[in-house]
Amino acid sequence: MAKTILAVDDSGSLRQMVAFSLKAAGYQVIEAVDGQDGLEKARNQVVDLVLTDQNMPRMDGLTLIKSLRGLSTYQRVPILMLTTESSDEMKSKGRAAGANGWLVKPFDPQKLTEVVKKVIG
Repeated sequence: MAKTILAVDDSGSLRQMVAFSLKAAGYQVIEAVDGQDGLEKARNQVVDLVLTDQNMPRMDGLTLIKSLRGLSTYQRVPILMLTTESSDEMKSKGRAAGANGWLVKPFDPQKLTEVVKKVIG
């Protein structure tokens, strides 16, 4: 059975690129338009990996990560930030919230797929 990834980003074109790249590598992808939507979808279906942007309306990435880590089903699920934010301060905030890794936009689809394979197989 294919592993499922939740891709959370307010940019439709970016979600499409992520979904296209990961589906081509054999993953199932659920898309969410912001952190609030992502949290609702994560509650309805447990996924194998969460990819989230930081800067989004309604709920940002760090708040989403903290919210997911507060759910027993997401204590150990890998969460990767995929964002334009690349400062050391933001990365340390991400780690403190519970992020397992960090990818900077614009991303290389092949590198994204390689990182996902390393993280969840």
